[in-house]
Amino acid sequence: MWEEKENALHRTILFKDFSEAFAFMTRVAFIAEKMDHHPEWANVYNKVVLKLSTHSMGDIVTEKDRKLAAAIDKLGSVFFN
Repeated sequence: MWEEKENALHRTILFKDFSEAFAFMTRVAFIAEKMDHHPEWANVYNKVVLKLSTHSMGDIVTEKDRKLAAAIDKLGSVFFN
């Protein structure tokens, strides 16, 4: 689940392996590009760490972040339980 802290939405997701994590990141990249709102993220093997904030608004959580978080959550039926 998303956690709002330090003026950002944070979420860590664990996957079965690197390939699954990378596939997830690729899907998120297409969604983010269409929304013109890109996550700050990191990946190590099967773990993806996401941070969403709106830099143009002073690095705070805005509706853009919440919409991207919701779109990422919709991938849940494909990638995580």
